[in-house]
Amino acid sequence: MSRLRKKACVALFLFTLFIFGTMMGLRTLKPSDGFSDLAPGMERAPFAAERAERRAETESDVSDTKIVFSNSGHEHSIFYDIHIFYYLWYGAPQTDRGYIHWDHVLVPHWDPKIAASHPKGRHSPPEDIASSFYPELGPYSSRDPHILESHMAQIEAAAAGVVVLSWYPPGVADEHGEPTEDLVPAVMDAAHRHRIKVAFHIQPYRGRTELSMHENIKYIIDRYGKHGAFYRFKSSTGKVLPLFYVYDSYLTPPEAWAELLTSRGSHSLRGTPYDGIFIALIVEERHKHDILASGFDGMYTYFASNGFSFGSSHQNWKAVKAFCDRNNLLFVPSAGPGYVDTAVRPWNNHNTRNRVNGRYYETSLQAALSVRPDIITITSFNEWHEGTQIERAVPKKTVTRLYLDYKPHQPDLYLELTRKWAEQFSKEKEQWLM
Repeated sequence: MSRLRKKACVALFLFTLFIFGTMMGLRTLKPSDGFSDLAPGMERAPFAAERAERRAETESDVSDTKIVFSNSGHEHSIFYDIHIFYYLWYGAPQTDRGYIHWDHVLVPHWDPKIAASHPKGRHSPPEDIASSFYPELGPYSSRDPHILESHMAQIEAAAAGVVVLSWYPPGVADEHGEPTEDLVPAVMDAAHRHRIKVAFHIQPYRGRTELSMHENIKYIIDRYGKHGAFYRFKSSTGKVLPLFYVYDSYLTPPEAWAELLTSRGSHSLRGTPYDGIFIALIVEERHKHDILASGFDGMYTYFASNGFSFGSSHQNWKAVKAFCDRNNLLFVPSAGPGYVDTAVRPWNNHNTRNRVNGRYYETSLQAALSVRPDIITITSFNEWHEGTQIERAVPKKTVTRLYLDYKPHQPDLYLELTRKWAEQFSKEKEQWLM
């Protein structure tokens, strides 16, 4: 009998030792080992091991602002605090009624005397396009799926995590183009294939008011809010909300914006399913006070011509950032590789900013980093009319024109510089947060 009790005690001891060892082993596992550190119910995948296997194939690290993934045996990073402005308004005969935007008119100066001394008319693609540079892809159509795929691959190579899509409501277009809202699903699908997110850059259109903006925001969130590429920003308060840039926001009075963007407004979005992070454009110094009174969540500078406006002048960014910090606003500076719009505004040569073989871009990015922003925007991926593109460009000479190019560097110079500074931004951010 005593022998049986002894065996039972040994068995109980071994069983207890096994349970203890198992529990200690589980405690040492990391989330990447197949166990989540999230609360029950927060996991999307039904099986942790299946999730871990899928993550091992595509991702090695995920955070609020960065994703590191493996592609063809090489590790790549994308940074979701680098946002890049993107345009969909280009057309070509293969897919459209003809060339659109590449044939842009020469915009006359508002002073008739100055206008008289400059050329008039419009461009005649494909040899003569409305740009001082020539795209490697030629004068393309934004509707071409191969073009979209190439663009997203270039943006991925540049490590920019968020495409900020120039957006007009359905059936509405800029004065020189045609409606493009029907292209948004294709853009979002292409972005998603490259792990890129999409935010919306709402353009000024005829009749844009705080009431029509209410409908625009509702439309965008209802239509695209569940798409995997739809971008949401995590604010300092922990809220995760869609982020919208509002171009030429100063055209609407602060009192009108307040009806939409403050909790006391008559048709407020605040606290509703259509709430968001709304970023206004600062051009003049007084706009910072208007933006605050309007109920916006932050301000961005957009223009790539240093000194063109108060907002786009690097020397003012420190003061603007301090104002934003005091008032709990985001400051989002916009860096650009240069500026030249004389192909569409032949009288605007004084605002041209030479690229200086990439040095202008790096100076601009350094100025942006120096104010320690949450987000940096890039003006732009493909605004060819204003010469702010970082898209691949090639040397081109025709009978009547000699285009600018990126020589002595390769066509992907500005993609490489964007990646370099995105990585630097990430490293510096880690130090700021220590």
